[in-house]
Amino acid sequence: MIRKMNKKILTLLLLFLCNFAHADHVIVSGGCSLNRWEHYRVAQDQHDKWWGNFIRGGTMRMDEIRKAYGPSVPIIWIVYRPAYEMRGREDGKNYVGMIDQQAAKRGATLVWVNTGSGLISALNARPRGSVKSFDYFGHSNKLCFCIDYGTEILAVSTQWLHERDLGKIRSSIFASNAYCKSWGCHTGESMSAVWKSKLGIPLEGARGKTDYRALASGQYPEVSGGWVR
Repeated sequence: MIRKMNKKILTLLLLFLCNFAHADHVIVSGGCSLNRWEHYRVAQDQHDKWWGNFIRGGTMRMDEIRKAYGPSVPIIWIVYRPAYEMRGREDGKNYVGMIDQQAAKRGATLVWVNTGSGLISALNARPRGSVKSFDYFGHSNKLCFCIDYGTEILAVSTQWLHERDLGKIRSSIFASNAYCKSWGCHTGESMSAVWKSKLGIPLEGARGKTDYRALASGQYPEVSGGWVR
């Protein structure tokens, strides 16, 4: 009886240590629009004049995670590459190289994706129970993360993670107490509820628009309505 109990305790301990060893913090940065499209907007609606809004949001979150959990905790940074390649060519800058440098500086594992299905695959590659936190920085509406918005076509998303596709994400990758947040516009108006229904954990999202201008003063994006789960 004692041997059986010891084996059971040992098994539980090994499972705990395995999960602890894979305490991943996942950050997704969607793409910026091209500058030439922004010129068609009135001044107050030009939200992607600076290429790095969603990159800076991600690096701020990495710095926060490093401060809270230390230098060795795994950070997985998933970035939509085509937008930064195209915006880099437009601006004459190597934004892909700059993003590589920011990941290396913070000891993050950088995962480039080119499609919405690629984002799902990148998430599903995480070990069971490993994802302790998830943050999305990028364009969105109440129904989806628009990982591309205004790169290929003015004010149009060509790659996304829609709420109807959330069931394709393995819910088992998330820890039972995982903290998930979308820093995009309107997520809390529909997608948050579907996320909870499909994946079993809350997704904090915005009711209303989010404003990334707060990044200039070292603050996270502000919301016009409120944050809901």
